[in-house]
Amino acid sequence: MNIAAFIIMAGPVIKPTVKPGSPCFSSGPCKKRPGYTIGEALKDTPIGRSHRHASSMVKIRKALDDTKRILGIPEDYRVAIVPASDTGALEMCLWSMLGPLPVDVCYWEAFGKGWADDLKNQLKLPNLREFKADYGYLPALHETDPMNHDVVFTWNGTTSGVCVNDCSWIPDNRRGLTICDATSGVFAMDIPWNKIDVLTYSWQKVLGGEAAHGMLIISPRAVERLTSYTPPWPLPKIFRMTKKGQLDEDLFKGSVINTISMMCLEDYLDALAWSDSVGGLEGLIQRSKANLGALSEFVDKTEWIDFLAKDPASRSNTSVCVVLPKATPDQVKQITKLLEKEQVAYDIGSYRDAPPGLRIWCGATVDTKDVELFCQWLNWAYNEVVKA
Repeated sequence: MNIAAFIIMAGPVIKPTVKPGSPCFSSGPCKKRPGYTIGEALKDTPIGRSHRHASSMVKIRKALDDTKRILGIPEDYRVAIVPASDTGALEMCLWSMLGPLPVDVCYWEAFGKGWADDLKNQLKLPNLREFKADYGYLPALHETDPMNHDVVFTWNGTTSGVCVNDCSWIPDNRRGLTICDATSGVFAMDIPWNKIDVLTYSWQKVLGGEAAHGMLIISPRAVERLTSYTPPWPLPKIFRMTKKGQLDEDLFKGSVINTISMMCLEDYLDALAWSDSVGGLEGLIQRSKANLGALSEFVDKTEWIDFLAKDPASRSNTSVCVVLPKATPDQVKQITKLLEKEQVAYDIGSYRDAPPGLRIWCGATVDTKDVELFCQWLNWAYNEVVKA
Protein backbone atom coordinates (compact mmCIF):
# COMPACT_ATOMS: atom_id res chain seq x y z
CA MET A 1 0.00 0.00 0.00
CA ASN A 2 1.31 3.48 -0.92
CA ILE A 3 0.45 5.52 2.16
CA ALA A 4 2.32 8.54 0.79
CA ALA A 5 -0.46 9.00 -1.76
CA PHE A 6 -2.87 10.44 0.80
CA ILE A 7 -0.76 12.00 3.53
CA ILE A 8 -0.11 15.68 2.96
CA MET A 9 -2.19 17.10 0.14
CA ALA A 10 -2.95 20.58 -1.03
CA GLY A 11 -6.49 21.57 -0.17
CA PRO A 12 -8.95 19.47 1.85
CA VAL A 13 -8.31 15.79 2.47
CA ILE A 14 -10.98 13.61 0.90
CA LYS A 15 -12.96 11.54 3.37
CA PRO A 16 -12.13 7.83 2.98
CA THR A 17 -14.91 5.49 1.92
CA VAL A 18 -13.56 2.16 3.21
CA LYS A 19 -13.49 1.56 6.96
CA PRO A 20 -11.42 -0.96 8.94
CA GLY A 21 -13.05 -4.37 9.22
CA SER A 22 -13.09 -3.81 12.98
CA PRO A 23 -12.98 -0.49 14.88
CA CYS A 24 -11.59 -2.21 17.99
CA PHE A 25 -8.19 -0.65 18.68
CA SER A 26 -8.52 -0.55 22.48
CA SER A 27 -5.48 -1.48 24.56
CA GLY A 28 -7.60 -3.57 26.91
CA PRO A 29 -9.86 -5.37 26.62
CA CYS A 30 -8.51 -5.91 23.13
CA LYS A 31 -9.92 -7.04 19.81
CA LYS A 32 -11.03 -10.63 19.37
CA ARG A 33 -9.22 -12.83 16.86
CA PRO A 34 -10.20 -12.51 13.19
CA GLY A 35 -13.38 -14.42 12.39
CA TYR A 36 -14.43 -14.72 16.02
CA THR A 37 -18.06 -15.52 16.82
CA ILE A 38 -19.31 -16.17 20.33
CA GLY A 39 -21.47 -19.11 19.32
CA GLU A 40 -18.63 -20.97 17.65
CA ALA A 41 -15.92 -20.07 20.16
CA LEU A 42 -17.93 -21.01 23.24
CA LYS A 43 -19.96 -23.93 21.90
CA ASP A 44 -18.08 -26.50 24.02
CA THR A 45 -18.26 -24.60 27.31
CA PRO A 46 -19.30 -26.85 30.22
CA ILE A 47 -21.96 -24.38 31.36
CA GLY A 48 -23.48 -25.24 34.73
CA ARG A 49 -20.75 -27.73 35.58
CA SER A 50 -18.36 -27.38 38.50
CA HIS A 51 -14.93 -26.07 37.62
CA ARG A 52 -13.59 -28.94 39.74
CA HIS A 53 -15.40 -31.66 37.81
CA ALA A 54 -13.12 -33.93 35.77
CA SER A 55 -14.41 -32.57 32.45
CA SER A 56 -13.66 -28.99 33.52
CA MET A 57 -10.25 -29.92 34.91
CA VAL A 58 -9.29 -31.36 31.51
CA LYS A 59 -9.94 -27.97 29.95
CA ILE A 60 -8.07 -26.07 32.66
CA ARG A 61 -5.05 -28.33 32.30
CA LYS A 62 -5.15 -27.98 28.53
CA ALA A 63 -5.06 -24.20 28.92
CA LEU A 64 -1.99 -24.48 31.15
CA ASP A 65 -0.25 -26.98 28.85
CA ASP A 66 -0.99 -25.02 25.66
CA THR A 67 0.18 -21.80 27.28
CA LYS A 68 3.46 -23.41 28.23
CA ARG A 69 3.95 -24.97 24.80
CA ILE A 70 3.12 -21.91 22.72
CA LEU A 71 5.23 -19.54 24.82
CA GLY A 72 8.17 -21.96 24.97
CA ILE A 73 8.21 -21.88 28.77
CA PRO A 74 10.92 -24.14 30.27
CA GLU A 75 9.73 -27.51 31.54
CA ASP A 76 10.69 -26.80 35.15
CA TYR A 77 8.69 -23.54 35.28
CA ARG A 78 5.14 -23.68 36.64
CA VAL A 79 1.99 -22.06 35.25
CA ALA A 80 -1.26 -21.30 37.08
CA ILE A 81 -4.56 -19.50 36.64
CA VAL A 82 -5.16 -17.09 39.53
CA PRO A 83 -7.80 -14.53 40.57
CA ALA A 84 -8.10 -10.85 39.69
CA SER A 85 -6.44 -10.57 36.29
CA ASP A 86 -2.82 -9.49 35.86
CA THR A 87 -3.17 -7.22 38.87
CA GLY A 88 -4.03 -10.11 41.16
CA ALA A 89 -1.29 -12.31 39.72
CA LEU A 90 1.40 -9.71 40.29
CA GLU A 91 0.15 -8.59 43.70
CA MET A 92 0.13 -12.16 45.07
CA CYS A 93 3.81 -12.44 44.11
CA LEU A 94 4.79 -9.07 45.54
CA TRP A 95 3.10 -9.88 48.85
CA SER A 96 4.32 -13.49 48.99
CA MET A 97 7.92 -13.20 47.79
CA LEU A 98 9.32 -9.78 48.63
CA GLY A 99 11.04 -8.92 51.90
CA PRO A 100 14.23 -10.95 52.38
CA LEU A 101 16.29 -8.86 49.94
CA PRO A 102 16.37 -5.17 49.00
CA VAL A 103 14.08 -4.36 46.08
CA ASP A 104 14.67 -2.34 42.89
CA VAL A 105 11.45 -1.29 41.14
CA CYS A 106 11.59 0.12 37.62
CA TYR A 107 8.82 2.12 36.00
CA TRP A 108 8.29 4.46 33.08
CA GLU A 109 4.51 4.77 32.94
CA ALA A 110 1.35 4.57 35.06
CA PHE A 111 1.01 0.86 35.77
CA GLY A 112 4.65 0.37 36.70
CA LYS A 113 4.36 3.35 39.02
CA GLY A 114 1.37 1.66 40.61
CA TRP A 115 3.54 -1.30 41.59
CA ALA A 116 6.15 1.07 43.02
CA ASP A 117 3.49 2.86 45.06
CA ASP A 118 2.25 -0.45 46.48
CA LEU A 119 5.75 -1.49 47.51
CA LYS A 120 6.35 1.85 49.16
CA ASN A 121 2.96 2.65 50.69
CA GLN A 122 1.33 -0.73 51.30
CA LEU A 123 4.13 -3.22 51.88
CA LYS A 124 6.32 -0.39 53.21
CA LEU A 125 9.51 -2.16 52.16
CA PRO A 126 12.46 -0.53 53.96
CA ASN A 127 15.14 -1.17 51.35
CA LEU A 128 13.44 0.02 48.18
CA ARG A 129 15.09 1.80 45.26
CA GLU A 130 13.13 3.37 42.40
CA PHE A 131 14.41 3.58 38.83
CA LYS A 132 12.10 5.75 36.78
CA ALA A 133 11.90 7.58 33.48
CA ASP A 134 9.51 9.99 31.81
CA TYR A 135 6.93 8.80 29.34
CA GLY A 136 8.64 7.81 26.10
CA TYR A 137 11.87 6.56 27.67
CA LEU A 138 13.28 3.60 29.61
CA PRO A 139 15.01 4.07 32.97
CA ALA A 140 18.64 3.04 33.52
CA LEU A 141 17.92 -0.67 33.91
CA HIS A 142 21.63 -1.49 33.93
CA GLU A 143 21.95 0.42 37.21
CA THR A 144 19.75 -2.10 39.04
CA ASP A 145 21.38 -4.88 41.06
CA PRO A 146 19.73 -8.25 40.31
CA MET A 147 22.74 -10.01 41.80
CA ASN A 148 21.74 -8.85 45.28
CA HIS A 149 18.29 -7.30 44.95
CA ASP A 150 14.87 -8.43 43.78
CA VAL A 151 13.79 -6.45 40.71
CA VAL A 152 10.20 -5.57 39.78
CA PHE A 153 9.45 -4.20 36.31
CA THR A 154 6.97 -4.19 33.46
CA TRP A 155 7.98 -5.71 30.14
CA ASN A 156 5.85 -3.36 28.08
CA GLY A 157 4.62 0.01 29.28
CA THR A 158 0.98 -0.22 28.17
CA THR A 159 0.38 3.51 28.67
CA SER A 160 3.67 4.75 27.16
CA GLY A 161 4.37 2.37 24.28
CA VAL A 162 7.90 1.68 25.57
CA CYS A 163 9.11 -1.88 26.11
CA VAL A 164 12.19 -3.69 27.40
CA ASN A 165 14.37 -4.68 24.47
CA ASP A 166 17.50 -5.97 26.19
CA CYS A 167 17.96 -8.19 29.23
CA SER A 168 21.74 -8.18 29.39
CA TRP A 169 21.42 -6.33 32.70
CA ILE A 170 19.99 -9.48 34.31
CA PRO A 171 22.75 -12.02 35.14
CA ASP A 172 21.95 -15.72 34.94
CA ASN A 173 23.60 -16.38 38.31
CA ARG A 174 21.60 -13.68 40.13
CA ARG A 175 20.65 -13.97 43.77
CA GLY A 176 17.57 -11.79 43.45
CA LEU A 177 14.27 -12.58 41.77
CA THR A 178 13.10 -10.80 38.63
CA ILE A 179 9.36 -10.17 38.81
CA CYS A 180 7.83 -9.02 35.52
CA ASP A 181 4.39 -7.71 34.61
CA ALA A 182 4.22 -8.66 30.91
CA THR A 183 0.50 -8.41 30.34
CA SER A 184 0.68 -6.33 27.14
CA GLY A 185 3.88 -7.94 25.85
CA VAL A 186 3.55 -11.71 26.20
CA PHE A 187 2.40 -13.49 22.99
CA ALA A 188 3.67 -10.53 20.93
CA MET A 189 7.29 -10.22 22.09
CA ASP A 190 10.12 -12.64 22.74
CA ILE A 191 10.56 -13.35 26.46
CA PRO A 192 14.01 -14.67 27.52
CA TRP A 193 12.79 -17.07 30.19
CA ASN A 194 16.24 -17.59 31.70
CA LYS A 195 16.10 -13.93 32.77
CA ILE A 196 12.63 -14.13 34.32
CA ASP A 197 11.61 -15.67 37.66
CA VAL A 198 8.03 -14.45 37.81
CA LEU A 199 5.89 -13.36 34.87
CA THR A 200 2.23 -12.36 34.96
CA TYR A 201 -0.40 -11.44 32.39
CA SER A 202 -4.13 -11.58 31.70
CA TRP A 203 -6.12 -13.10 28.85
CA GLN A 204 -7.55 -9.79 27.64
CA LYS A 205 -4.49 -8.33 25.87
CA VAL A 206 -2.58 -9.85 22.94
CA LEU A 207 -4.91 -12.84 22.51
CA GLY A 208 -8.08 -10.75 22.89
CA GLY A 209 -9.46 -12.88 25.71
CA GLU A 210 -11.75 -11.95 28.57
CA ALA A 211 -10.87 -10.07 31.75
CA ALA A 212 -10.75 -11.01 35.47
CA HIS A 213 -8.41 -14.02 35.31
CA GLY A 214 -4.66 -13.78 35.82
CA MET A 215 -1.85 -16.00 34.60
CA LEU A 216 1.15 -16.72 36.80
CA ILE A 217 4.43 -18.22 35.60
CA ILE A 218 7.18 -18.95 38.13
CA SER A 219 10.70 -20.35 37.91
CA PRO A 220 12.34 -22.88 40.25
CA ARG A 221 14.09 -19.96 41.92
CA ALA A 222 10.71 -18.38 42.70
CA VAL A 223 9.51 -21.71 44.11
CA GLU A 224 12.55 -21.81 46.37
CA ARG A 225 11.69 -18.33 47.66
CA LEU A 226 8.10 -19.32 48.36
CA THR A 227 9.11 -22.40 50.33
CA SER A 228 11.96 -20.82 52.27
CA TYR A 229 10.49 -17.44 53.19
CA THR A 230 7.41 -16.51 55.21
CA PRO A 231 6.36 -12.84 54.94
CA PRO A 232 5.88 -10.95 58.23
CA TRP A 233 2.44 -9.73 57.09
CA PRO A 234 -0.77 -11.76 56.78
CA LEU A 235 -1.70 -13.11 53.34
CA PRO A 236 -5.33 -13.32 52.20
CA LYS A 237 -6.50 -16.60 50.71
CA ILE A 238 -6.22 -15.46 47.10
CA PHE A 239 -2.50 -14.65 47.62
CA ARG A 240 -1.48 -18.00 49.09
CA MET A 241 0.67 -20.34 47.00
CA THR A 242 1.96 -22.62 49.76
CA LYS A 243 0.50 -25.05 52.27
CA LYS A 244 2.39 -25.89 55.47
CA GLY A 245 5.59 -24.44 54.04
CA GLN A 246 5.39 -26.40 50.77
CA LEU A 247 4.38 -25.21 47.34
CA ASP A 248 0.73 -25.86 46.57
CA GLU A 249 1.46 -28.06 43.55
CA ASP A 250 -2.25 -28.59 42.88
CA LEU A 251 -2.57 -24.89 42.00
CA PHE A 252 -0.18 -25.46 39.10
CA LYS A 253 -2.07 -28.56 37.98
CA GLY A 254 -5.37 -26.76 37.52
CA SER A 255 -6.86 -26.74 41.03
CA VAL A 256 -7.57 -23.01 41.06
CA ILE A 257 -7.82 -20.92 44.24
CA ASN A 258 -11.41 -19.86 43.63
CA THR A 259 -14.14 -20.36 41.05
CA ILE A 260 -13.20 -19.37 37.51
CA SER A 261 -15.49 -18.65 34.58
CA MET A 262 -15.54 -21.68 32.33
CA MET A 263 -16.88 -19.42 29.56
CA CYS A 264 -13.82 -17.18 29.85
CA LEU A 265 -11.61 -20.25 29.92
CA GLU A 266 -13.25 -21.62 26.77
CA ASP A 267 -12.65 -18.25 25.13
CA TYR A 268 -8.96 -18.45 26.10
CA LEU A 269 -8.72 -21.98 24.68
CA ASP A 270 -10.19 -20.65 21.42
CA ALA A 271 -7.54 -17.90 21.34
CA LEU A 272 -4.77 -20.43 21.95
CA ALA A 273 -6.07 -22.64 19.13
CA TRP A 274 -6.11 -19.62 16.82
CA SER A 275 -2.52 -18.88 17.86
CA ASP A 276 -1.49 -22.29 16.60
CA SER A 277 -3.33 -21.65 13.33
CA VAL A 278 -1.26 -18.54 12.56
CA GLY A 279 2.10 -20.14 13.33
CA GLY A 280 2.28 -20.10 17.10
CA LEU A 281 4.36 -17.55 18.95
CA GLU A 282 6.43 -16.54 15.92
CA GLY A 283 3.29 -15.99 13.88
CA LEU A 284 1.75 -13.85 16.61
CA ILE A 285 4.89 -11.75 16.89
CA GLN A 286 5.09 -11.22 13.15
CA ARG A 287 1.44 -10.15 12.94
CA SER A 288 2.00 -7.56 15.65
CA LYS A 289 5.21 -6.31 14.07
CA ALA A 290 3.46 -5.96 10.71
CA ASN A 291 0.83 -3.76 12.38
CA LEU A 292 3.51 -1.56 13.92
CA GLY A 293 5.19 -1.41 10.52
CA ALA A 294 2.03 -0.13 8.83
CA LEU A 295 1.60 2.56 11.47
CA SER A 296 5.31 3.45 11.33
CA GLU A 297 5.11 4.00 7.58
CA PHE A 298 2.34 6.51 8.14
CA VAL A 299 4.13 8.29 11.00
CA ASP A 300 7.40 8.51 9.06
CA LYS A 301 5.69 10.28 6.15
CA THR A 302 3.42 12.56 8.14
CA GLU A 303 4.77 15.75 9.67
CA TRP A 304 2.08 16.29 12.32
CA ILE A 305 2.44 12.99 14.22
CA ASP A 306 5.25 11.27 16.13
CA PHE A 307 5.79 8.28 18.38
CA LEU A 308 5.84 8.87 22.13
CA ALA A 309 8.62 6.25 22.36
CA LYS A 310 11.73 8.07 21.18
CA ASP A 311 13.98 5.04 20.63
CA PRO A 312 12.74 2.68 17.87
CA ALA A 313 14.53 -0.21 19.61
CA SER A 314 12.26 0.07 22.66
CA ARG A 315 9.10 0.98 20.77
CA SER A 316 6.18 -1.29 21.58
CA ASN A 317 4.54 -3.30 18.82
CA THR A 318 1.33 -3.70 20.83
CA SER A 319 0.25 -0.57 22.74
CA VAL A 320 1.58 1.97 20.24
CA CYS A 321 1.43 5.53 21.58
CA VAL A 322 1.65 8.61 19.36
CA VAL A 323 1.55 12.34 19.98
CA LEU A 324 0.17 15.15 17.82
CA PRO A 325 2.46 18.08 18.67
CA LYS A 326 0.51 20.73 16.75
CA ALA A 327 -2.88 19.72 18.16
CA THR A 328 -4.23 20.97 21.48
CA PRO A 329 -5.42 18.40 24.07
CA ASP A 330 -9.00 19.37 23.22
CA GLN A 331 -8.37 18.82 19.52
CA VAL A 332 -6.90 15.39 20.24
CA LYS A 333 -10.12 14.50 22.07
CA GLN A 334 -12.17 15.80 19.16
CA ILE A 335 -10.21 13.54 16.79
CA THR A 336 -10.87 10.45 18.92
CA LYS A 337 -14.56 11.32 19.18
CA LEU A 338 -14.82 11.88 15.42
CA LEU A 339 -13.22 8.51 14.66
CA GLU A 340 -15.53 6.81 17.16
CA LYS A 341 -18.57 8.55 15.65
CA GLU A 342 -17.53 7.29 12.22
CA GLN A 343 -17.15 3.77 13.71
CA VAL A 344 -13.55 3.69 12.54
CA ALA A 345 -11.67 3.43 15.84
CA TYR A 346 -12.87 2.95 19.42
CA ASP A 347 -11.05 3.76 22.69
CA ILE A 348 -7.81 5.17 21.23
CA GLY A 349 -7.33 8.15 23.53
CA SER A 350 -4.12 8.14 25.54
CA TYR A 351 -4.23 6.93 29.13
CA ARG A 352 -5.37 9.60 31.60
CA ASP A 353 -1.91 10.01 33.18
CA ALA A 354 0.00 9.94 29.88
CA PRO A 355 0.79 12.92 27.63
CA PRO A 356 -2.16 13.84 25.36
CA GLY A 357 -2.17 11.71 22.25
CA LEU A 358 -3.43 8.43 20.83
CA ARG A 359 -2.86 4.82 21.86
CA ILE A 360 -3.48 2.37 19.02
CA TRP A 361 -3.51 -1.34 19.79
CA CYS A 362 -1.44 -3.25 17.24
CA GLY A 363 -1.49 -6.68 18.87
CA ALA A 364 -1.72 -9.93 16.94
CA THR A 365 -5.52 -10.10 16.69
CA VAL A 366 -5.60 -6.85 14.69
CA ASP A 367 -5.37 -7.18 10.89
CA THR A 368 -2.69 -5.07 9.20
CA LYS A 369 -5.15 -3.94 6.54
CA ASP A 370 -7.25 -2.40 9.30
CA VAL A 371 -4.25 -0.44 10.58
CA GLU A 372 -3.60 0.87 7.07
CA LEU A 373 -7.23 1.94 6.68
CA PHE A 374 -7.18 3.51 10.15
CA CYS A 375 -4.24 5.66 9.06
CA GLN A 376 -6.24 7.03 6.13
CA TRP A 377 -9.09 7.95 8.45
CA LEU A 378 -6.75 9.47 11.02
CA ASN A 379 -5.28 11.67 8.30
CA TRP A 380 -8.77 12.83 7.36
CA ALA A 381 -9.88 13.39 10.96
CA TYR A 382 -6.76 15.40 11.79
CA ASN A 383 -7.37 17.68 8.83
CA GLU A 384 -11.03 18.05 9.75
CA VAL A 385 -10.26 19.07 13.35
CA VAL A 386 -6.86 20.78 13.33
CA LYS A 387 -6.51 22.17 9.83
CA ALA A 388 -10.12 23.23 9.42
